[in-house]
Amino acid sequence: MAAADVPPVEAESYRILRSRVDLSFLPPLSRAVTERVIHVTADFDYAADLVCDEQALAAAVGALARGAPVVADAAMVAAGITEREVICKMDSSLTARLARVTGIPRAAAAVRLAFSETGPGAVWVVGADVTAIEEIIQRDTRPALVIGLPAGFVGVAEAKQALRASGLPSLTNVSEKGGAAVAAAAADALLGCDQVRNGLYQAGGGEGGAPATN
Repeated sequence: MAAADVPPVEAESYRILRSRVDLSFLPPLSRAVTERVIHVTADFDYAADLVCDEQALAAAVGALARGAPVVADAAMVAAGITEREVICKMDSSLTARLARVTGIPRAAAAVRLAFSETGPGAVWVVGADVTAIEEIIQRDTRPALVIGLPAGFVGVAEAKQALRASGLPSLTNVSEKGGAAVAAAAADALLGCDQVRNGLYQAGGGEGGAPATN
């Protein structure tokens, strides 16, 4: 997002954030994501907690600029993504029916239905249910990126570790922290790049690989 487009309160929030933590050492996309998550949560622990792969993020920006679909695991995650329409099958009656007939969790059924619509190359945003991460890993989804940032104490950190170990391009964090707002913030940080907004992308993200963000 260009500086002139940033609301004054948001600009002041970023100024305060940057006065308290220096993230200038991070590559541009990793910094954009980390700052956005801290901005949304006011939690500076994310500076050390997020696991960002700049190459994977750059590839995801390229995919988004070319129109890659964005899929959310839950309605509250989809509602937090403001930069693009999002596919979410969690509340679909077909999801409930598939879950009931197959005996799989509803989040897993939602992943299956969404994948049948999008095919490979989507950006998946998981901020609510670890079973969505497990289904994405187990199925041949071939994602552009998986943002895996749910919160909780039961199997959450382990699911994130499994995602990192899967070889799929991912953006996760180490701890049990996360949630819908965090996952949506990470997605919006990438969607807010001028390269994505304008549908323009060059390998490396333009001059110096730097995206135009907040």
